[in-house]
Amino acid sequence: MWWTGPRIAVAAILTLAGVHVAVDWATLPPPLPSHRATVAGWKPSEAWLYDREGRLLDSSRVDFQARRLGWTPLDQIAPEAVEAIANAEDRRFRDHDGVDWWAVAGSIRDRLEGKRARGASTLSMQVAGYLSPDLAAPGSRGFMDKLRQMRAGAALERGWSKEAILEAYLNLAGFRGEAQGIGAAALGLFGKTPDALTRDDGLLLAALLPDPSAGADSVARRACALSRDDDCSRFAGAAASMLGPARSLTLDPGLAMHLSNRMLTQPGLKVKTTIDLDVQRVAIRALRRQLVGLGGTRARDGAVIVADNATGEILAWVGGIGGASTAPSVDGAASYRQAGSTLKPFLYAQAIEKGYLTPASILDDSPVQLDTASGLYVPQNYDRAFKGPVSARSALAGSLNVPAVRTLILTGVEAFRDRLWDSGYRGLTESGDYYGFSLALGSAEVTLVEQVAAYRSLARGGRWSPLHVEAEAKDAEARPTTTPQAAWLVADMLADPAARASTFGMDSALRLPFWAAVKTGTSKAMRDNWCIGFSDRYTVGVWVGNLEGDPMRAVSGTSGAAPVWRDVMMALHAEQPGRAPEQPKGIEVRQVSFGGNIEQPRREYFLAGTGMTSVAAAPAVARRPRIVSPVAGSVYALDPDIPIERQRMAISVSGEVIGHRLLLDGRDLGTADARPLVLAGPGRHQLRLVAPGGRVVDQVLFTVR
Repeated sequence: MWWTGPRIAVAAILTLAGVHVAVDWATLPPPLPSHRATVAGWKPSEAWLYDREGRLLDSSRVDFQARRLGWTPLDQIAPEAVEAIANAEDRRFRDHDGVDWWAVAGSIRDRLEGKRARGASTLSMQVAGYLSPDLAAPGSRGFMDKLRQMRAGAALERGWSKEAILEAYLNLAGFRGEAQGIGAAALGLFGKTPDALTRDDGLLLAALLPDPSAGADSVARRACALSRDDDCSRFAGAAASMLGPARSLTLDPGLAMHLSNRMLTQPGLKVKTTIDLDVQRVAIRALRRQLVGLGGTRARDGAVIVADNATGEILAWVGGIGGASTAPSVDGAASYRQAGSTLKPFLYAQAIEKGYLTPASILDDSPVQLDTASGLYVPQNYDRAFKGPVSARSALAGSLNVPAVRTLILTGVEAFRDRLWDSGYRGLTESGDYYGFSLALGSAEVTLVEQVAAYRSLARGGRWSPLHVEAEAKDAEARPTTTPQAAWLVADMLADPAARASTFGMDSALRLPFWAAVKTGTSKAMRDNWCIGFSDRYTVGVWVGNLEGDPMRAVSGTSGAAPVWRDVMMALHAEQPGRAPEQPKGIEVRQVSFGGNIEQPRREYFLAGTGMTSVAAAPAVARRPRIVSPVAGSVYALDPDIPIERQRMAISVSGEVIGHRLLLDGRDLGTADARPLVLAGPGRHQLRLVAPGGRVVDQVLFTVR
């Protein structure tokens, strides 16, 4: 009929309109972010650690999905490399509006002729794909997908400048393996920053883009084709070098691995610390030199902490240097280790503060056996020798163990444990009874950071505050842990080379050409070796040992940690030597002589009101009568291979015992000063020391098997 034609036309128009709407909907590109939003949303896989001056110390990879450094602005990329990559990927980039219609036509022609179709994706289309990954999802190669990608590229061009698109492409493209962006590629493949790339570097990077896993020969051939040079011989070696052993991705000096692992917890973080790069290097060199000298069979690990006394800032944090270490990732500076003799200064400070001792007080360095809940405790000195009566100054400076235990008996174990807790030793979570008398000799576990903070408190007149390594942190308000007078006296004792001469000699690593107080320590079975000390400006702590806990061989306080401490202290004070601290009020000075030539006369310091001019060991008559041997709780075994008459037990007593008698299980053994030899049969026995008049002044129980 007459209206059939118009109806067909209308239907055709509606059909075409519907198809157009459907195609338009099917190829509608997703919304794309702005260049500013893209840069702001960029998340590096790395985080960076800087020193107090903004100098790079170390970096750490935090995100393991891809390797990305910071966003690299276009003006920080070598122009020759930029042009080489842009020309290789999209030679008409400057002339099109997001779609290279000449390339599209060529691709269609190749398909019609049955040839392998060339790529027609522009840089704009590729950037759109990076920004919206579903545009380039696997399998997105159909006609409609291509239209959608083309529309996305054109849309990007309308909102972005050419420079912004090119910058985004160079940052978003994957070049090799997990390296994303030209920053990671330049550093990982060439060991350069992007601004140092050459034209040849750019050609090699462009040659990688079509096939990031290609071998060196393939990359060299493609780089040659892109260069259009007659002589391409240089590309073979350059490609092999580029794809050889991985370079340092960040070009960081790697100076604070353990600290970066501790502080760099989120990708993209840039953390400024209180570390001084120069001091950090000094500490690393000193520790490395010492560990290499000792050799991995003697000691494998070490750590160094340097703190500023005035601010509490940590200037160096060396948790280890690798080398022969079997646990290089463990931070030796923050690991809990047995303290050894390094806790003694706080014990003597407490005793001096309470008035129990003065630096001139006489302590008995002779064998002692203490009955404890866990058994017999018999402290020994490091050299297994005893020096008899010594002053508290010599006992502390010479690190004598038995006098320290006798001092702990004066102060009390629980009170000393509380003092250590107040001094920042937060690993002491048990009661004093748990540690017992061995606490005087450092049976507790501490960290090097805790040690340096505690010794810093002595340098600051007995005021403690925590150390800090974050640049923004401030030194917390200090709280007193001992008196300024006790802290000063202990520091003076630790700085006295003559007082430690009998143990360490006059020319040990502990003696510096300027004032410095220092203490060494060695833990049970030679597992840990410490040296911590301070000047007026710095506190330096060094630990040497084996992180896996096996004993060191032939390493002592002065041969292990002390040389490192000395090297660091000498470097810190190269321009300004350390000075002795000002004497606080409440200190008096006396010229002291010692009875029996126990020690040479000297000028000595005392708390005001406690000064003495003559000091002597207490005579026997002044000592409490007591049984020295056998010790309460001892167990003796009779040996069947030794004649019984030769297995008599010697009874020893101390103090003024004239007129006292000994009773074994009620049987009179005679006068106590006769020191009888007795034969006690198997079983439990009671030995009593009885004063004239029948009063029991001491008794012990022991067992014979």
